[in-house]
Amino acid sequence: MSRTSRQKSRNIMAARRGPSLNVILTGAVVLVAVLVIGGVLVFNRSDEDGAASNAALFPAGAHTLSRVEGDKVTLVEFLDFQCPACSSYYTGITKKLEQDYRGRITFVVRNFPLEMHPLAVPAARAAEAAAKQGKYAEMYHALYDNFDQWAVAGQSTSSDVRRATAEFDKYATAAGLDLERFRTDVASPEVQAIIDRDVADGTKAGVNSTPTLFLDGEEFHPTGRTVADIDRELRAKIDAALAG
Repeated sequence: MSRTSRQKSRNIMAARRGPSLNVILTGAVVLVAVLVIGGVLVFNRSDEDGAASNAALFPAGAHTLSRVEGDKVTLVEFLDFQCPACSSYYTGITKKLEQDYRGRITFVVRNFPLEMHPLAVPAARAAEAAAKQGKYAEMYHALYDNFDQWAVAGQSTSSDVRRATAEFDKYATAAGLDLERFRTDVASPEVQAIIDRDVADGTKAGVNSTPTLFLDGEEFHPTGRTVADIDRELRAKIDAALAG
C-alpha cells in the first residue's frame, strides 16, 4: 500500500472512531475561551504598545517649532546639533519646511547626540538651557545657522569646548537671555535629564543615527540620493497626510 493510501486509511479510521460528543463540546468551549482571552490580550498589548510609542515620540514638554491643535499631522525629528547630515537637512529641508508648513503640522524636535560628536551634548545643553527661558527655537536656529563657527575645525569635527561655549554664550545674549541663568541651566542635572530622556525615547523607537524623522509615528525612510530629492519626498508624504 502506498504512503498516500495508508494516510487516507488512517484518516478514515480516525473519522469513524471520532471523539464523543462530550469531548467535542468541551474542546469547543476551551477553544473559544482561549481565542477570546488571547484576543483581549493581543488587543490590549497592541493598544499599550501604540500608546507607549506615541508617548515616546512626542511626550509632554517636548519642543515644537510648529504646533497645530489636535496634532493632526506630526513630524518628529531626532537630531544631533553637531551632525553634518543634520546640518544639511536643516539647510536644505527642515528650515524651509518649518516655515512652509507652520500652522499646518506639528513639528517636534528631540535630542539624540551621538558619541562620535564631542560637542553634540554641550550644544543640546545650550538648546535646553535656552528653552528654560522660552527661547528654544532661537537657540536651535542659531546653532545650525552658525554651524561652521562652533561645530567644525577646518575639515574635521571640532572638539573645542571652550570655543563652542563662547559661541553659545553669544547666541544666548543675542536671543536676549539672562546669561548667568543660562550658564547655570547649561550645567544643571535637570537639563541633562531632558537630553537623557530624549535619547532613551529615541532608542526605544529604534533611532540609531541622525537625523531620523517620524511622520505620524512612522519612520521616514528616504530613497532620494540628494537633499533636494529627500525634500520633495518628505513634502509629498506630508501633503498626503494633510489631505488624508
